[in-house]
Amino acid sequence: MGELLNLPALPLSLFQAGGGGELSQILIRLLIQISVILFAAKIAGELATRFLKIPSVLAELGVGVAIGPFALGGLALFGFGPLFPIPLVDGKEATIPVSNELYSLAQLGSIVLLFAIGLETNLRQFVRYAGPATAVALGGVVFPFALGVTATVVFGFAGPDGWASPQALFMGAIMTATSVGITARVLADLHRLDDPEGVTIIAAAVVDDVLGILVLTVVVGISTTDTFTLGTLGWVSFKAIGFWLGLTAVGILVAPLFEKVLERFSSTSALMCIPLALALLAAGLSEVFGLAFIIGAFSIGLALSTTRLGHLVEAAMLGIVDFLVPVFFVVMGMLVNVGAMVSSPAVIYFGLIISVLAIVSKVFGSGGPALASGFNMRGSARIGVGMMPRGEVALIIAGIGLSHGIIGQDLFGVSIMMTVLTTLIAPVILVPLFRSGGSGVRKLANEESEQDGAIAEAVED
Repeated sequence: MGELLNLPALPLSLFQAGGGGELSQILIRLLIQISVILFAAKIAGELATRFLKIPSVLAELGVGVAIGPFALGGLALFGFGPLFPIPLVDGKEATIPVSNELYSLAQLGSIVLLFAIGLETNLRQFVRYAGPATAVALGGVVFPFALGVTATVVFGFAGPDGWASPQALFMGAIMTATSVGITARVLADLHRLDDPEGVTIIAAAVVDDVLGILVLTVVVGISTTDTFTLGTLGWVSFKAIGFWLGLTAVGILVAPLFEKVLERFSSTSALMCIPLALALLAAGLSEVFGLAFIIGAFSIGLALSTTRLGHLVEAAMLGIVDFLVPVFFVVMGMLVNVGAMVSSPAVIYFGLIISVLAIVSKVFGSGGPALASGFNMRGSARIGVGMMPRGEVALIIAGIGLSHGIIGQDLFGVSIMMTVLTTLIAPVILVPLFRSGGSGVRKLANEESEQDGAIAEAVED
């Protein structure tokens, strides 16, 4: 998606006080912003985990909304300008309401998060559940797309072309998104990444991202040009899927040799820095080949998870993860404009409808194939809810639609509302689903029932 993004330019005047030129002002602002974000994230996270008994990721998203540019961060205090001013592009507020520097740092946090998730993932489990994950991803794309297009037409937000209108097609494309970062963080906090459901969710989210990019390519091509062909789609598909499979396969084959080379380094810091550098390189190449950068980072982490080096890197990365990942989630919360979502009754009504359909479409669209692939009702519910959050992926897609003139501010507001609600609700439901205990796999669940029956009979005897 990288080539489709056009992040906003920076405002020249960032603070009313202070000096040293534009570069100095940018640096001062960024340092203070990061400081405020980390203070807010860690304090909110501590309160959430200690008193509310909820994952810190929810607190980080919430505090991002509170201190963001549409709330406290947009106020001028103590003689200074807003701490989180909204950048301007050609005199208008940018689609991404934070600076290039802060947004880039947040995306770096998502790369580090997915690299760490890859290191923690059990490759054998990942391969074992690749089939169910593909079915889950397909259901999680087809069903949401169909409901998104249908709802846009039925409620009168489509263009004159009806079912084939760019507005309807684009809302369908936004509905297909899945943010693996949100669910991965919750699963990591619950220590359930290696569970069958956790592995399936992560694998399905990766496949979902590839399929979502293909859907987005088709919709943008149809909406913006008359020369879009199936050949174009085929080439995009070949590049994206080929690179992903090739990168993962090569990484797994080369990982043992890579480990032996690094063991010859006398510097222990090289054991962490070089694998991380490789993950960053893979992330950048993923964007070049039309994939989200987090897929490249995850693939490298997954490849290294098979080696002893992977465990060393995972332990050494804890400090970097604790620093960058909260920045990512707080900045995701900052993208939320609550005022814009409640400005129009029609937009609110349609936004709530789309949000409900977004929840239902992932729970049943992804949960149904999971149920047919060997998971029981509990496991299918976990997978369906785990695929629910749209997060930054939907925000990026919505921004592309707005910048290309495919959707207007009304549907953009609807997209934001749907993204916020699915992103915030999913962890709230997912945590008790996993904490309720019990296996999510049908075979294991049956074995547990048989064991419980045997124990009961033994007690009676």
